[in-house]
Amino acid sequence: MELKEIRQEIDRVDDQLLALFLQRMELVGQVAEAKKHESTPVYDPSRERRILEKVHKAAGPAQEKAAHQLFCKLMELSKAQQAATLPHHSALSEMLHTMCANEQQLFPQTGRIACSGIEGSHAQAAADALFPRGDLVHMDGFAAVFRAVKAGLCQYGVVPIENSNSGSVRTVYDLLRQEQAFVVRSIRHSVRQVLLAKPGTKLADIHTVFSHEQALNQCSAFLSELDRVDIVPCTSTAHAAKRASESKDAGVAAIASEDCAKLYGLRVINDAIQNHDNNETRFLCIAKEPKLFAGANRISLMLSCANRPGALYEMIAKISATGVNMCKLESAPISGSSFTYRFYMDLEGSLHQEGVIALLDDLQRTSETFTFLGNYTECIG
Repeated sequence: MELKEIRQEIDRVDDQLLALFLQRMELVGQVAEAKKHESTPVYDPSRERRILEKVHKAAGPAQEKAAHQLFCKLMELSKAQQAATLPHHSALSEMLHTMCANEQQLFPQTGRIACSGIEGSHAQAAADALFPRGDLVHMDGFAAVFRAVKAGLCQYGVVPIENSNSGSVRTVYDLLRQEQAFVVRSIRHSVRQVLLAKPGTKLADIHTVFSHEQALNQCSAFLSELDRVDIVPCTSTAHAAKRASESKDAGVAAIASEDCAKLYGLRVINDAIQNHDNNETRFLCIAKEPKLFAGANRISLMLSCANRPGALYEMIAKISATGVNMCKLESAPISGSSFTYRFYMDLEGSLHQEGVIALLDDLQRTSETFTFLGNYTECIG
């Protein structure tokens, strides 16, 4: 046959496939209704294995792999439709429905806000952008921010979660899980690190550089070229600038923002020290209770799955079958275990979106551990 005739034949087969697919999904709906009355779970692994065994035999060696993928996708779509149809009465689904029912239209412009560091820190700049009339309370470290929010001393807290060049702040992820805080907004803040020292100090005079470990990572190439210079981590870049300003030694410098030069009477020695010009840090705004504000379009989760082949794929397949885009997936070792991992996951979506609450409920039921962090909007600072 010629190409045109082959394509016509493919179109004819596609029409048949679509009709059969729609018929199958209609039957899936009937299955969901039957399971609803019989209180039967959506996932039936033994039946899936039997279907796939039959598919493998019928497809033969030449098409076994492709047929396997096709039917796995069909079954994921079927489970997603069933999960969206069946009622969910878990504590998670109730919390998510309550969030939707109590959705607030406007994000607050004021409040008592905890942020790490001191005057001049990047966290302060992010907090100022999120809360233009906020009453900022500076905390010594990320854990102190979480404790202030958990204790009710502050309504919100602002902490960094990842940098575009130096990666995630794992300590904050651990605190989100341990302290059971919720994300209500995030902001991407442009960061420009510069080298600061006392007026009159030259680059050749510097023997010690203070800064936060993330800032040190963002300027690692510049620092590697310095000869016989001690690198000293601090709790924040603003703390580093303050220590440099208070030192009686003119050879002590800091990596911080240019704003810190004005605050602490320092001078910019070098303003081209970052590894990359494009340097952004994402900051999270956390709260003690889960809250949903209008326009929320990003969902953050932490979960772990069974240590077996295909376990992670099954989770990702559930998300794909619901039509939700995954915009971040990162793994981290679980402390105290041997080569098992927890996954940090960001999805583009809203709790109001059809099938999303059912998806999250399903992920919780089928995960070893599961933490819902929030549904929120990400802003550009």
